[in-house]
Amino acid sequence: MNTHKIGLVLIVALLPLCVQAQKTVEASYALIKRVVPAKASWFVVQQIESKTGKDYFEIECKRGKVVLRGNNGVSIASALYHYLTEYCHCQITWNGTNLNLPLKAPVVPKKVVKNTPYDYRYYLNYCTYNYSMSWWDWKRWEKEIDWMALHGINMPLALTGQEYTWYEVYKGMGFTDKDLSGFFCGPAYFSWFWMGNLDGWGGPLPVSWMTSHRDLQQQVLKRERALGMKPVLQSFTGHVPAAFKTRFPASKLKQTNWTNGFDDTYILDTEDPMFEQIGRKFLEVQTRLYGTDHLYSADTFNENEPPTDDPAYLSALSARVYQAMSKVDPKAVWVMQGWLFYSDRKFWKTPQIKALLEAVPNDHMIMLDLATEIEPVWKRTDAYYGKPWIWNMLHNFGGNISMFGRIEGVAEGPAAALKDPASGKMEGIGLTMEAIEQNPVLYELMTKHTWQTNPINVDQWLEQYILNRYGNKDKHAINAWQVLKRTVYNGKDIRDGAESIITGRPTFDSATVWTKTKLNYKRKDLLPAWHEMIAAIPASSMSDGFGYDLVDVTRQVLANYAGPLQQKWVKAYQQKNMADFKKYSAEYLQLITDMDMLLATRKDFLLGPWLADARSCGTTPAEKDLYEQNARDLITLWGDKNSPLHEYSCRQWSGLLNGFYKVRWQKFFAAAEVSLKADKPLDLALFNKEISEWEWNWVKANNPYPTKTTGQSIPVVQQLYKKYNAVITANL
Repeated sequence: MNTHKIGLVLIVALLPLCVQAQKTVEASYALIKRVVPAKASWFVVQQIESKTGKDYFEIECKRGKVVLRGNNGVSIASALYHYLTEYCHCQITWNGTNLNLPLKAPVVPKKVVKNTPYDYRYYLNYCTYNYSMSWWDWKRWEKEIDWMALHGINMPLALTGQEYTWYEVYKGMGFTDKDLSGFFCGPAYFSWFWMGNLDGWGGPLPVSWMTSHRDLQQQVLKRERALGMKPVLQSFTGHVPAAFKTRFPASKLKQTNWTNGFDDTYILDTEDPMFEQIGRKFLEVQTRLYGTDHLYSADTFNENEPPTDDPAYLSALSARVYQAMSKVDPKAVWVMQGWLFYSDRKFWKTPQIKALLEAVPNDHMIMLDLATEIEPVWKRTDAYYGKPWIWNMLHNFGGNISMFGRIEGVAEGPAAALKDPASGKMEGIGLTMEAIEQNPVLYELMTKHTWQTNPINVDQWLEQYILNRYGNKDKHAINAWQVLKRTVYNGKDIRDGAESIITGRPTFDSATVWTKTKLNYKRKDLLPAWHEMIAAIPASSMSDGFGYDLVDVTRQVLANYAGPLQQKWVKAYQQKNMADFKKYSAEYLQLITDMDMLLATRKDFLLGPWLADARSCGTTPAEKDLYEQNARDLITLWGDKNSPLHEYSCRQWSGLLNGFYKVRWQKFFAAAEVSLKADKPLDLALFNKEISEWEWNWVKANNPYPTKTTGQSIPVVQQLYKKYNAVITANL
């Protein structure tokens, strides 16, 4: 071959790489313009190849410009965020952003080079899609994808629009809309529908939702892939409509129940020939609609036990689930949540876990150690018996509002596991919270691990965090965060954040089934953080992040105080002291009112936007009402009026406090007063029956709540501090 022909061959071979590089540069510039539009001219973007095969970025200053280099869009975005945090002392979180950039671009004195030890940086949990993301539109998704890229995420779970895939599959099999009306749930419950836990609840789902979210998913995936992310889609695990047993009476179906007050669901046995047929059809339709990066989420027994613990059965089942993927996509990699091994350890012992995992080739499965910071399952499974696995922080359950986290464990855990010879194929880190938009400190901390291999020194990191968030290193703010580190973020004693008794269904007890009020610190030990945050106001009042933290600390102190105050009216009731009962129950109601006033000053804590966003998804008045009912139900009863899950996803939100929780307590106190006057015990069974009817009526209502803030955070906090500081101090 002559030189001319060799040159042509090289040009043809390199052309796709050049085109891809250009697309990466364009996507990266577009992100920069969205994040820092006024300063986008500071930056030059260049794509470079990684020498190690892992993500990599460089930053240096040349000819008055800040040059950001990376092997893909996520790496370049991470370079941007590194520059913003380390040189401009800025920060971007869900709850407070500081982009107070200097007039001139700070100079990077020496080239910065960062490599990640992790192939995968996973993001999202099935539950996040409902507890936080049920009503997101493209504008909100675009903002989140930018946040993901800035924080190094390259492996997001991508489930939007999955219901349309199933609609096409089952319609193609001859199912009618009537057959499917009891199958598809409402938009607030997709997480549990996707996992096979429930059918139909909150529906029927309009076709308009399915088509609009098919289109939204295509936008989401296009942007994620443009930045170099590899989204995780779904695969078939056997969940079929109840009408399946009528249309295919010879099929081998298993009837199963999630035990949380919902009807049975139907699972097609992997041995049935139709299992592979439907699995193939599903992936073919999904790939046509959404493309593929060969990563597929499949969870066969989410909070449902298999019919037998026979290892041979579990091995064969696992092999067939994988084959349903691999026969359509030979490059398929099964991404499995390890939650079942944590939540049902009585069933999942070594023989059962090994059988389930070893039936799949090691290079075609990735395990998500879903709550490693709570309990590292990898340590009792011999690092998942040779499978690649990802260290995850779960952190939040149900979207409950509570300052909580394992700050030391998160700072040390990933690096310690990475360096542990026993950790096997630990190939990633991730965030698998059930809900987002709270406790931003934990998420900034966890994503810091992406570009380093050593544990994080919490004290040093917190000072930098405060500087980036508040714009200074005020000594009072530093002192406050030291207290927070020792108290709310110490990660001791409890699995997840404690709730306040005010969000529980009214009771004389100190807790309810889902309103767990046990704290991981003494109430009085948090008070110094409140004092120091008040003292930090003069230096930090212009910071959005400080505003959020000030309200959140104040909220937590007041929420904690509800416990001792409850005990006062409980004691008065038990002693039949009507005067004290009226006095302390009135103070309790006033506390809820004051908390609502406080939370009304921050959009982060408003009920109104959650309901308004739900209504905005509807195309008709009936759809709007249905979606609002879904939104109200999830965060209160969760299911119907007899739901055992009520308050699982309770929220300390303005509007919900005054409009729901306080009204329940008012009704409880009125009933208790009647019982005191009659000198008879309060009939709690009757009260619970009546209050559940009231709750269900609230769920079905559609009165609006404010979508904009009321009042200013700092004056309201100062007012409440003056009112409550001495009282709380004296009563703890």
